[in-house]
Amino acid sequence: MDPFGCAKNQVDAEHIMAHLDLAGWTNSGHEEADLIIVNSCGFIESAKQESINAVLNWRKQYPGKKIMLAGCLSQRYKKELEQDLPEADILFGITDIKSVTAAAAKVFKNKKVKVTLPAYNVPGERPLLSFPGSAYVKISEGCNNNCSYCAIPLIRGTVKSRSISEIINECTTLIKRGVKELCIIAQDIASYGIDFEKDSPEVKRLSAKGQSVLGLPALLKEMSKLKGDFWVRLLYIHPDHFPIEILDIIKKDKRFLPYFDLPFQHGSEKILRLMNRKGSAEQYLGLIKTIRSSLPESIIRSTFLTGFPGETDEDFEALTAFQKKAELDWAGCFAYSREEDTPAFSMKKHVSKKTALLRKKIFEENQTLITQQKLDGFINCFKGQNLKLLVEEKIEGEEGFWLGRLYCQAPEVDSLAVILSDKELKTGAFYNGRVLERRGLDIKVQV
Repeated sequence: MDPFGCAKNQVDAEHIMAHLDLAGWTNSGHEEADLIIVNSCGFIESAKQESINAVLNWRKQYPGKKIMLAGCLSQRYKKELEQDLPEADILFGITDIKSVTAAAAKVFKNKKVKVTLPAYNVPGERPLLSFPGSAYVKISEGCNNNCSYCAIPLIRGTVKSRSISEIINECTTLIKRGVKELCIIAQDIASYGIDFEKDSPEVKRLSAKGQSVLGLPALLKEMSKLKGDFWVRLLYIHPDHFPIEILDIIKKDKRFLPYFDLPFQHGSEKILRLMNRKGSAEQYLGLIKTIRSSLPESIIRSTFLTGFPGETDEDFEALTAFQKKAELDWAGCFAYSREEDTPAFSMKKHVSKKTALLRKKIFEENQTLITQQKLDGFINCFKGQNLKLLVEEKIEGEEGFWLGRLYCQAPEVDSLAVILSDKELKTGAFYNGRVLERRGLDIKVQV
């Protein structure tokens, strides 16, 4: 399995592996494999090219093996890829992942391959591609926000929320397996539950229990009833409809980390409207203030886009002004990728790629300084104190050094905790560590 793209895509890859495992397939290295699966991303041009290059490289390296191109890219461009990418033996989308066993068998027409689908009832039983101790829990699929630059609704459709009971069963299974960090994900977890009908069993069940607030707050209240020592990290909350009720839930249950991933995307109201986003810099700054007032220890991450059609120097100045005022702990930045079939595709006043990349570079340089200052403040606040951390891997060849994460660091996108210890540590486990100092963007911790 060769996974590309976001954490949501990773969960799809894990489910593909689970179904194949249960159908009798064995996960192996590329040298031994009969079938190489590239689970692709179709979100932006660079990600699409990366997935295609992977297929081309595997075909060049293993001309006799079978290759499946799965995931978002196959879902979005099936007809085109069938003609233009003969290096892939079969394309497999995302609408019916359990049928991957039949798709894999189809590639090997002259071999007896098991196609029957055994029971796979609990998503938490799937193989995990994360570092030890962490797992992503996808609570819904699709998105209703219809941002003008985004192809996700074209690929994954509108919001389809899983039931709370199914999510709780998955979390329970993962916790029993020893998972310490449950990362709650979706295209927008703030939209969780908006598709539940008023007369649906899910709404009736919650209403009967006296819950007037549904959606994400209801899910978190049910999760707070789970037993065990674990973290819950909330990722991808659209700021235009942030559920304020979750702040009280997080305040009451310390297992819910005060970490918020809010994709603001821009600071210019003109550009935000062109993006089909409802908020403004003032509203977003107000939300940041509300979160930090309620949870002073909170960490806020965001993503931004430069080079959107119509973005002028003044608009970019509005973005950097917002960046300075927001003082975000972490922020990523992407140059606009023109995606066909999105509303932004036909917009005029295109910004050159060179300008978009230059603005991205300026934003990232500004953010590095802000993040360093925020990390210094974090370390000064907790220096000498013991904080819980998750150990993820041992540094090979370095005696007494491990890598892991504190609550202020999300997997894959933020920096790491560099852990010093005289004793042998177990990966995928919690330890208490004494915060020492900042090393670049990493945090040095003594266990």
